[in-house]
Amino acid sequence: MPSLKDLKNRIESVKNTRKITKAMQMVAAAKLRRAQDSAEAARPYSERFNGVLGSLAASVGGSENAPRLLSGTGSDQTHLLVVMTAERGLCGGFNSNIAKLARQHANALISAGKTVKILTVGKKGRDNLRRDFGSIFLAHVDLTQVKRVGYSDAQSIAQDILARFDNGEFDVATIFYSKFENVVSQIPTAQQVIPASYETTESDGGGSFYDYEPDEGAILANLLPRGVATQIFSALLENGASEQGARMSAMDNATRNAGEMIDKLTIEFNRSRQAVITNELIEIISGAEAL
Repeated sequence: MPSLKDLKNRIESVKNTRKITKAMQMVAAAKLRRAQDSAEAARPYSERFNGVLGSLAASVGGSENAPRLLSGTGSDQTHLLVVMTAERGLCGGFNSNIAKLARQHANALISAGKTVKILTVGKKGRDNLRRDFGSIFLAHVDLTQVKRVGYSDAQSIAQDILARFDNGEFDVATIFYSKFENVVSQIPTAQQVIPASYETTESDGGGSFYDYEPDEGAILANLLPRGVATQIFSALLENGASEQGARMSAMDNATRNAGEMIDKLTIEFNRSRQAVITNELIEIISGAEAL
């Protein structure tokens, strides 16, 4: 049975931990608003941009003028998985859920006889996947020093991926990230970016109401690389909002758990102290009766 001093020290330790988790919760809540606004503001542009590309892609179809980013290499043997996670932990299952989805995808491809390569963005994803797939890691992007993710960061990642595609290092590229829904809900998502795949709707025109100058193939050749960067930037923004939401929720749970633990330890401390007082009274009474 722990002594009164041990219980008192443990209560103080848990109280200090609760102060830290409460502070982290408040910081995450402050950052969440800005990250959420950025992610939601980027969605209309990304959706409309993809709609325009989808309309152009429908016009080109499978013609010989279709760029390689749209038509692909004609093979799907080598897959590049771009796993995008956070640089820090203490955000619940945010990082592990993305890594889990990427791991399942990689294992399915390997079982099908495909060649898999992995590029990680964020050290938590790298650490999570290193044991199982360390031998097929292609590269790592470190964003530790980046205070706020910008389009230039997404563009540099996209340029690296496009350069590797031009060099024939892979046939299909898929990005993994977490889509922000709300504070308690973040959805791990896999999205293929190379070859580009777009859904067209009637509002996009379906490629039948517009004449393009220059032709659709030339426009796509210019816009598709920008489309890859846009999708990566949107994924980074969604990840940023999801990370702060997950951290806020995790720190709130940790704060409440610490409070419950303090209550239990306080009760145990009071019972132990009462037992000590009772024993001392018994000893005093027994000694008085002996006299």
